[in-house]
Amino acid sequence: MKNTNSSEKKQFPVFYLVIALLTVSIIILGCLPYILSRRAEKITPGESTVEYPLNGDGVDKYGRPAVNGKEMRGVWVAFSSLNGVNKEMIDEIVAKSKKNGINTIFLHVRPFGDALYQSDYYPWSHLATGTQGEAPADSFDPLAYAVEAAHREGIALHAWLNPLRIMLASGVYPPSLSDDNPYTVWRNDDNPENDNWVIDYQKGKFYNPAVPEVRDYIVKGTREIVERYNVDGIHWDDYFYPAYDESFDDSASYNEYRQKQGGKMSLLDWRTQNINELVSAVYSVVKSADSSCLFGISPAGNIDNCLRMGADVRKWGSTEGFVDYLIPQIYWSNDNAIAPFEPTCRKWNELVTSPSVKLYIGLALYKAGSDADSGKWKKADDIIMNQVLYTRGNDINADGFVLYSYEYLDGSQTQEEMKNYRSVIN
Repeated sequence: MKNTNSSEKKQFPVFYLVIALLTVSIIILGCLPYILSRRAEKITPGESTVEYPLNGDGVDKYGRPAVNGKEMRGVWVAFSSLNGVNKEMIDEIVAKSKKNGINTIFLHVRPFGDALYQSDYYPWSHLATGTQGEAPADSFDPLAYAVEAAHREGIALHAWLNPLRIMLASGVYPPSLSDDNPYTVWRNDDNPENDNWVIDYQKGKFYNPAVPEVRDYIVKGTREIVERYNVDGIHWDDYFYPAYDESFDDSASYNEYRQKQGGKMSLLDWRTQNINELVSAVYSVVKSADSSCLFGISPAGNIDNCLRMGADVRKWGSTEGFVDYLIPQIYWSNDNAIAPFEPTCRKWNELVTSPSVKLYIGLALYKAGSDADSGKWKKADDIIMNQVLYTRGNDINADGFVLYSYEYLDGSQTQEEMKNYRSVIN
């Protein structure tokens, strides 16, 4: 008994020592995040408070996961990159996109009230054969092949449509309109009532969204895409009303609204309602045709300009039933005097309040290395990289980004910028 008691007494100091060590360890571990954060602040005095993730090792500088696996990394493939489109061109688009970490392609398949796919409503685009209304001789369907090629590489594909534009305001594109273009048909048939369904503006031509039949036409033209093609989304860009004043002459429709219907809304409110009705109808038809298909819009980056053009971005970002995502085109560097990049991103983040609406940021890759904005983009070759990092930071925590445009993924102008961009892309 004496030997046993003596052994137990000898073990007591060891027991208390272990308890003390465990207590100290718990205290240190509890304080470690604070210690590390203070250490980081001292290492980088004067640095932005935004915690930019650093890719490559998969964690940011505080040891947290750097990238949400659902981050959109998109690229717009504009009509200017699709002239003479064929399988080889599409294969190259997909391969180059994948090489640059892109997981979503926005393919411009209706740039001018036309179609780079088989349509019952719109004529074949001149991009397919050189002549609007002329189908490819080999029955090649660019959209069908693009969906197949993108999905084969694990890349989503959204069909990018211009909802209202038939011809650029400059009159340059398309070179001519086909006989089966709705503009040509409506203006040249024996029915004077549909002459106002399209409107001439400067040298361009546009659909008139005030007309219910026109809105219905656009909706039906959207439905056929979702029903016939396995697209991941329907995408609109920023072409709504091309002018904020009466130079876009929709006075006939507005006067009918005021005089025959007894409407009281101002011109801007009335135009905004027309666009909202169209957006809501397209959202509904997309979801009814394929509930998994997304519908999103890429408005101009200046919120005030959007609202003046009838694009009710505040409602779209805060109310369910209009869009699944918004991609504001925030095409400025951070030292832009009027719309600096980071504050503008924060404004959009405050605008998008609906939990059903994603926020992606449109980035001006085309400006990198150029004289744009009085030479601001020549001051550095890591602007896009830092903007990508900012979209991931705590200030806005966006759901991803989209680059404009595909043709600038390589080339001497953006070579260094893209090199830095790729350094933060897995």
